[in-house]
Amino acid sequence: MKPQTLARPIGDHGNLTIGLGFAFLVLATFALFFIPAFIIRPFRYQSAGALAAAMAIRQAAPVWTLLATLAALTLAVMLWRRVAVWGKVLLTLGLLLSSASAVMARVDYFEWMFHPVAAPGFVSADQAKLDAAEMVMTVRFGNDARAYPIRAMAYHHVVNDVVNGVPIAVTY
Repeated sequence: MKPQTLARPIGDHGNLTIGLGFAFLVLATFALFFIPAFIIRPFRYQSAGALAAAMAIRQAAPVWTLLATLAALTLAVMLWRRVAVWGKVLLTLGLLLSSASAVMARVDYFEWMFHPVAAPGFVSADQAKLDAAEMVMTVRFGNDARAYPIRAMAYHHVVNDVVNGVPIAVTY
């Protein structure tokens, strides 16, 4: 009994080329979505060059993920009748990953990571449970002062507050 392969016409190098092209396009769409999300993470070192690259990829991703997904769909259609059941499963999974990446390239997923603080809560300095080495940003207007821990600000980035009657936006 012969072992079953993904491609029915075994000697056809065209299937392999199309399959590799399909795999490349699927990986490219995923990379266009994932690379900016991976680089721009709180509490990780982010060089200026890496951030610039992440933002450039993020700006180009909506167009390129759409084009790559359409090209992957075209290749999947070309391969569909030439592959066995497991090949069809892989093509379907690849198209789902490519399509999901194209959708995520259009979603502002950074809002999920860095959500704003709806209503900041404060405690007095003697009740604060901060490590001695923890950094804070401070604001003082008159007799009213606030301290915003960098650890919390790294996730939220913006806190709207009122200090001594003055509305402020604290950002990090």
